[in-house]
Amino acid sequence: MSQTNTEILIKSSSKKKEKVSKPPMYKVIILNDDYTTMDFVVEILIKIFRKTLEKANKIMLNVHRRGKGICGLYTREIAETKIEIVHTLAQAQGFPLKCTMEKE
Repeated sequence: MSQTNTEILIKSSSKKKEKVSKPPMYKVIILNDDYTTMDFVVEILIKIFRKTLEKANKIMLNVHRRGKGICGLYTREIAETKIEIVHTLAQAQGFPLKCTMEKE
């Protein structure tokens, strides 16, 4: 009889499915300024955001013409890390380049 009770508990507990929700995603946005070179922005987009040269140029032109451009969509922690890397590299080169993030 104890085997039957154990089997019932195992079967009933294995039927429960936990809902796992996807983490919220964040857009990383690069902002235009009057000092950061276009070449540096393209370099950042290729190295940090893994964009192709063609895609990096397209994003850079959006930044230049519209004041901002979307670099990618990431989880919060990854977005924060990429923004920190961009700010560190820009500062090391003497550029005031800034990135922000906003929830998707």
